[in-house]
Amino acid sequence: MDLAARLKLEIYSRRDDLVALTQDLIRIPTLNPPGRHYLEICEYLADRLGARGFATELIRAQDAPGDSERYPRWNLIARIEGARVGECVHFNSHHDVVEVGHGWTRDPFGAEIEGDRIYGRGACDMKGGLAASVIAAEAFLAVCPDFAGTIEISATADEETGGYGGVAYLATQGRFDPARVQHVIIPEPLHKDQICLGHRGVWWAEIETMGRIAHGSMPFLGDSAIRHMGAVLAEMEETLYPLLLGKRTEMPVIPEGARASTLNINSIHGGEAEQEADYTGLPAPCVADRCRIVIDRRFLIEEDLAEVKAEITALMERVKVRRPTFRYEIRDLFEVQPSMTEHDAPVVRSTAAAIEAVLGREAAYVVSPGTYDQKHIDRIGRLKNCIAYGPGLLELAHQPDEWVGITDMADSAKVMALVLAELLTP
Repeated sequence: MDLAARLKLEIYSRRDDLVALTQDLIRIPTLNPPGRHYLEICEYLADRLGARGFATELIRAQDAPGDSERYPRWNLIARIEGARVGECVHFNSHHDVVEVGHGWTRDPFGAEIEGDRIYGRGACDMKGGLAASVIAAEAFLAVCPDFAGTIEISATADEETGGYGGVAYLATQGRFDPARVQHVIIPEPLHKDQICLGHRGVWWAEIETMGRIAHGSMPFLGDSAIRHMGAVLAEMEETLYPLLLGKRTEMPVIPEGARASTLNINSIHGGEAEQEADYTGLPAPCVADRCRIVIDRRFLIEEDLAEVKAEITALMERVKVRRPTFRYEIRDLFEVQPSMTEHDAPVVRSTAAAIEAVLGREAAYVVSPGTYDQKHIDRIGRLKNCIAYGPGLLELAHQPDEWVGITDMADSAKVMALVLAELLTP
């Protein structure tokens, strides 16, 4: 029996363990925000991997955004050295999950099994992928104990809120230096037959319009910031959204709608602040002197970020021409450049060959509509040989009744194990 067949059989024999591991991870409610149970999940994985020969480190992202004594940002790196010198393959998964939200028909942290599916918040995004990478590494070690090189597995914080308490922090500490790590696979849910090469860019900004407060019965004595913002939103509808729809990329972004530039109004707040839920009084009669929106602008590799920002400034200036009392501010919140690994990068070639060997079909190449932690590995770590590959369907992420397929996890684990065999058994 050849090596590939032995690895597939070994993972098949660990199917029940894969299911149990995934369930255990889902049942740890690592909600972000605010950042609950991070240490618990890191310690759980450290105990498991430590018992299997990995050297484990718990690393707190001290003073990173979001880190506090109440909600410390804990990360795990587990590392095992081979019998001979070789390269390092690193599997990186984020352990945080988003809020539960409404609309669930089952316990979000119950990890219930129905048919071939495991349900729960984070099942798809991305505890199923994390579990698959652990099983892949353990199966590979059982079959190939004399491998050359190093395997690392990390479970990192805060990807859902930018990754600054996780991969970004580790990258600034040199943990993804190309001299230390040569190949990175991030098991995000892009489906088991697709290799994700990168992601679009993002610019988040806060736009504020200013007015003047006055009594609501005499609004002509004030200046409504909400009406000013209404003019901004109308200008966006009339000129900016059509402009963005006409911008198209050659990047293989999925789904098809994300091949264009996009803009989302993430939030809007104006006038009197909302009162507590148990407040039974009426609002005060005031003209709003402030209104704020947060915009989420996703841009293409063909676009320049300075031009993206200039489009918004030009829009605001057009509104200003029509409204003599119009005043505004634009504040940058967050920005990430687009990232895309080359098709012929070593980890891409190895993963494509493994997908064909496991699934019997050629891999598809895609780009994510949103960013993930590849941005930090690329920009801070300066490591280009990085992809996202893992089980699950992207459209299930952050949804009620989120699930991951058991067969999909097992197949992805086989692919990951074959990648290890390709890169670490020369």
